[in-house]
Amino acid sequence: MQTLKKQHYLPQFITPTQSGETKTYLLAGDLGGTKTNLALFSSQDGELDMIREQKYASRDYANFSEIIQHFISECRDTPPQRICIGVAGPVVKGKVELTNLSRELSEDEIRQSTGISAVALINDLEATAYGLATLAQEQLTTLHRGAAEHTGNIAIIAPGTGLGMAGLYWDGTYHHPFPTEGGHTDFAPRTDLDILLLRYLQEKYDVVSWERVISGPGLYDIYQFLRDIKGMDEPVELRAAMNAGDPSAEISKAGIAGRIPVCVKTMELFVRYLARESCNLVLKMKATGGLFLGGGIPPKIAVLLETGEFYHHYMQGDRMAELLASVPIHIVNNDKSALWGAAFYAGLLKD
Repeated sequence: MQTLKKQHYLPQFITPTQSGETKTYLLAGDLGGTKTNLALFSSQDGELDMIREQKYASRDYANFSEIIQHFISECRDTPPQRICIGVAGPVVKGKVELTNLSRELSEDEIRQSTGISAVALINDLEATAYGLATLAQEQLTTLHRGAAEHTGNIAIIAPGTGLGMAGLYWDGTYHHPFPTEGGHTDFAPRTDLDILLLRYLQEKYDVVSWERVISGPGLYDIYQFLRDIKGMDEPVELRAAMNAGDPSAEISKAGIAGRIPVCVKTMELFVRYLARESCNLVLKMKATGGLFLGGGIPPKIAVLLETGEFYHHYMQGDRMAELLASVPIHIVNNDKSALWGAAFYAGLLKD
């Protein structure tokens, strides 16, 4: 059993209400096209306890309700009373379509299949935003402390398989998370090299979004651009490693080690693009309360983000340098923050 006491580091949320000493059981999920993570939590006296967790291969099941039913069947002694699932896609009127699997999931479908009335589907980055409420300070790596006094909206940018973004609106007392689909906005080239990369990607994708460069697949595309268009050498041993495993992981590993020039350059560009879009997001949201780097990639490349290059490019924000410098910047090191956030949100639901 994993326990995490409620510890607010920066965001301040309206906390789940508790009815005396009654323990509430919550089913939380982080649902993606490749895998689905489900966990059972208990909530009591403002604390969340993770009781059990299970990972499923999404394609092994005919639908997601079947996965949820399978999980609940193994919770006979502690059946969940509320369900919240974070999903990789826009939730509209309680429904979401996951394009990677061409499947649709709705809150009503989950209610009918489980008999549980308190059900919510939320965007996975919205779940990550709620997950900030459960983080302890030691689960964050601070890249920049910002101003001594910092309140206001918060921005989250999360590169992984895709590029997620979310915000937290500050009403003067509490933060209120909201999802966005900002990762699908247009990539904005600044240098001649960026323009060449844009043209290269337009041949492959027509519309080139930020997700095409700031993600795992985007990292690999940057690498291929440098190899095929800029003529940088691809060592035989690197090609063999990429063929045998995850190309993006092999490139980032070599880039961090500083031993293969094309990989080093790939990571330089990746860090710069992440910094540029982080700057854009902070300015659009006026996120004086903080910028959080979530998703699977930032913790793995933290050593590159800590060199100062990320902050240097982040600060290239026209005449807004003073505002940008005031914003605290953190890496979220808990890869289950979306799962914990879904549990936190489930605690807000009414039975």
